[in-house]
Amino acid sequence: MAEYEIDLGNLMAFDPHRSFSSPPSSREELVKESLEQGTKLVQAVADTLFVLPSTEDPDGPIVTLPPPTTRLPREKPLPKPKAPTRWELFAKKKGIQKHKKDKVAFDEQTGTWKRRHGYDRVNDDKDVPIIEAKMNDEPGEDPFAKRREEKKKRVDKQEKNRLHNLKQAAKSGALPSHIQLAATALPITGSQAAPKKVGKDELQNVAGMAASATASGGKFDKKLPGEKPTKHEKKYRKFLPAAEGSGMSSLEKQQTEKVLNKLISKNSHEILNVEKAVTMYNVTEEKKRRSQKGKSFSSSSKLKPNKKSFKKMPKKGSSNKGKSK
Repeated sequence: MAEYEIDLGNLMAFDPHRSFSSPPSSREELVKESLEQGTKLVQAVADTLFVLPSTEDPDGPIVTLPPPTTRLPREKPLPKPKAPTRWELFAKKKGIQKHKKDKVAFDEQTGTWKRRHGYDRVNDDKDVPIIEAKMNDEPGEDPFAKRREEKKKRVDKQEKNRLHNLKQAAKSGALPSHIQLAATALPITGSQAAPKKVGKDELQNVAGMAASATASGGKFDKKLPGEKPTKHEKKYRKFLPAAEGSGMSSLEKQQTEKVLNKLISKNSHEILNVEKAVTMYNVTEEKKRRSQKGKSFSSSSKLKPNKKSFKKMPKKGSSNKGKSK
């Protein structure tokens, strides 16, 4: 058996010593010889697989493939490293290690375990009924309004930092793919491209995509000054009201009949065979015509006078009378 280079990690086999003794005279001969050589290589891979230790399974023996030994070329270029954020730079400078927090935490106000983030989270400001006053609090100041204002400032600061990180990523050419999909002027691959002037139509498309990304299609979003409402090209779906009222039964009946008529018309070729129906109709009409024709013939034959019977009757009577006399 010829020696093959087999890479079970990639399920690949190669014959380095294979060469054509003479160039093939036709394409059929080349295809035939290639298939023969490919069959030998596949058989060599199968033989090597059955040598590996296996475990029994209802579907058959299962083997664990070794790591691949052949380095295959990459289809797409390597992604560029993401630019570090300001916090990552600060944490690296100070030596701060990132620790994974638990998803739940103990809430001291209610004495129960709650989620750290999201709905009904731990230490939620809405669940605080009383806020203790401090020595440096100003008299007459609403502590609840102050906490809401501080939270708004924190959110604004986070949004500012996020935009700053996106700018740094755009400069290094490693912008996230979901941002590139929204910004049509940027390349999808993340590579640095020549600056392109964004037109009015592209900006309107991106703004429309962002506005219609909500469940309501941007109906309840706040409009910017001078922003036009988004165009809805498709038809709006109409639903029946949830509460019952006058005329509701008739509306539901009409809607049900409409759905049934649509289903029947859609599957009419399966429900009714038109050709068969027409043939049966023609046959029944023909039978009716024949029966009517037979009835009319019998009735007309009964109404016609029988001349022979009327002629013979008086002769018989006269002869009888003469004989009797």
